[in-house]
Amino acid sequence: MKKLFVISGSSGVGKGTVIKKFLEKNPNFKLSVSCTTRAKREGEEHGVNYYFLSREDFMKSVENGEFLEWAEFSGNCYGTNKKFVQQCLDNNEDILLEIDTQGALQVKKKMNNSVLIFIMPPSLDELERRLRGRGTETEEAIQKRLNTVKSEMENAKCFDYKVVNDEVDRAVEEIEKIIRNEQV
Repeated sequence: MKKLFVISGSSGVGKGTVIKKFLEKNPNFKLSVSCTTRAKREGEEHGVNYYFLSREDFMKSVENGEFLEWAEFSGNCYGTNKKFVQQCLDNNEDILLEIDTQGALQVKKKMNNSVLIFIMPPSLDELERRLRGRGTETEEAIQKRLNTVKSEMENAKCFDYKVVNDEVDRAVEEIEKIIRNEQV
């Protein structure tokens, strides 16, 4: 049976960049597209980057038990569609989730065969530089995200693996090695 691989890490750590490169090199893997109540950022597409839902529709999905995991972060909700994940596993397909640490720990409780990989920044200073470099958030939002890093780092202790994203290609190679070893 295939395992579910969950990649998580603090905002700004470069999860998206690492995962994009991983998927380019490993096209057999499917990425689960999360649902969210947050507004679209420039260049994002519904069904590609996220499924953008109203808060009302999101909460209906919560009530109906449609999420494998869900969490509220910075005033927005995020969730993983349970049906899609299960279909991939039932079809013996490789699947990857990119979710926050709270969600990853929820998944581990529900699916003990899942493998959690935490992407770490090279340093907290570098993480702050990356967050500011995005230019997409207010100072208040950046400070809130930086304060959240402490609890995420605490949650990282419960992950199966930690990978430092100091260089994207090296981080991808490390993730590939972890996955190969876990699939044996």
